Amino acid sequence: MSTIVAIRVPKQLKEALEELGIDYSREVKEFLEKRVREERLKRSIEKLEEFKRGLGKIDGNLAARFIREVRESR
Repeated sequence: MSTIVAIRVPKQLKEALEELGIDYSREVKEFLEKRVREERLKRSIEKLEEFKRGLGKIDGNLAARFIREVRESR
């Protein structure tokens, strides 16, 4: 399903796009899709960095004990 998004551009710009045979509808769709991907990636990275900060430094002894427990449980 799709929806209509209307934008106003200068008449000269629209004429130039048509004169050059540029499919401005496709160009706008591709730009918006790329922009959404970039923004989602940016926000995901920010969330990961926030999560990483929340973890703090892991105690080496705790990590070693955890690994030992996992190995011994096999």
